[in-house]
Amino acid sequence: MTLIADNPITLCTPSRVLCADGARHRIAPLCKSLGWRQALVVSDRWFTQNSPALAELLQTLEQQGIAAHVFDGGEPDPSTTLVDRATAWVREQGVAPDHVIAWGGGSNIDLAKALCVTVSSGRPVAELVGHANWPAPPLPLVAVPTTAGTGSEITPGAILIQPGSATKVALMANALRPAVAVIDPELTWSCPPRVTADAGLDALTHAIESWLTLDASAFDNAGDPDPGYSGRNEVTVMFAREATRLAFSHLATAFDHPKDRTARNAMARASLYAAMSYATAGLNAVHGLAYALAGLTHASHGSTNAVMLPYVMDALVEYRSDELADIARLAGAPEADVRTMARQAPVLTRELVRRLGLAGDLVTFGVTEDQLPGLIADGLSVTRLAKAWPGDPADEAYARIVRNAFFGQLSGETSR
Repeated sequence: MTLIADNPITLCTPSRVLCADGARHRIAPLCKSLGWRQALVVSDRWFTQNSPALAELLQTLEQQGIAAHVFDGGEPDPSTTLVDRATAWVREQGVAPDHVIAWGGGSNIDLAKALCVTVSSGRPVAELVGHANWPAPPLPLVAVPTTAGTGSEITPGAILIQPGSATKVALMANALRPAVAVIDPELTWSCPPRVTADAGLDALTHAIESWLTLDASAFDNAGDPDPGYSGRNEVTVMFAREATRLAFSHLATAFDHPKDRTARNAMARASLYAAMSYATAGLNAVHGLAYALAGLTHASHGSTNAVMLPYVMDALVEYRSDELADIARLAGAPEADVRTMARQAPVLTRELVRRLGLAGDLVTFGVTEDQLPGLIADGLSVTRLAKAWPGDPADEAYARIVRNAFFGQLSGETSR
């Protein structure tokens, strides 16, 4: 990858990142050492009813003198309505937490992030979306992902469904990054294959999309002195490349053999490294169109990312040929000229998507041709992502990407 000489380097992360088998055992002692005494634990009923690891955490919190108040009403793709309902529950309990612990997938972590803001500010979440001048600082968050893919334990945003809207909204600020991210690969062992595939392809999308996104020197921060996302740089690219290598090498094994410790550890690191990249560099068309597709189909985030990723990659062959050629090598493509290699990267990525049982085109996904214009328009409406598109005009590119995704057309198929 060649970046221009004055490309600035920024890297924003949680203040503490713990990644190891058994890292969860450090949570309660660490919270005590930080002086915290009242925990709001945010999860869902599956974990409170089925997770010995969560039960153990609650017990060790008590042993450390920390009162734990558990909200287990988490749902997939949390809505602003759920956030307000959970905030009301906290008030009804008379709880005054001094920190929040999120346990579960990206949805539970996003819900917990939103509660860090609403509980401290006392405002409905709809009043807090779209800006970061909140009435009070967010509560500190300990994020404990149980899947290898979301990256929400690193990022500055909480992504929420707004009822009545075709796309998602975001609470966004660097102050919303968790204080502590705890990545324990052992917590992913219970994930069923479909969750492993969804999460793993989400991680791969984060890695590739942030690797190919707009350079930091060209990124429009709109005068924000502390932007949550600021474009790619040499450091984010290093994380993205290693995440991509790990995902292509180990995701299929984790899918086929859920108890394979090597594969599970590799995918936990792939997810972490991908998040370390995209949580600063940002994303663009894959996520913009995936949010629109989720609004249309209510499908999982990993599957909506996965179906769009190859076609977005293909649309960038003219602009990111060296990077795409490197991705093809990591995916196992035989050596060839750069342009041929670049065109193979989307093809090999789609092969992995289909190998894991997910849809590789929009027809298979259940989208009809008359729905394409709305999908394009809704994708473009996520302007914070559309403005980071590094290729030709975003409206033209999105239209071409969506139509190619519908018909399953990739330029590299004719060169194999």
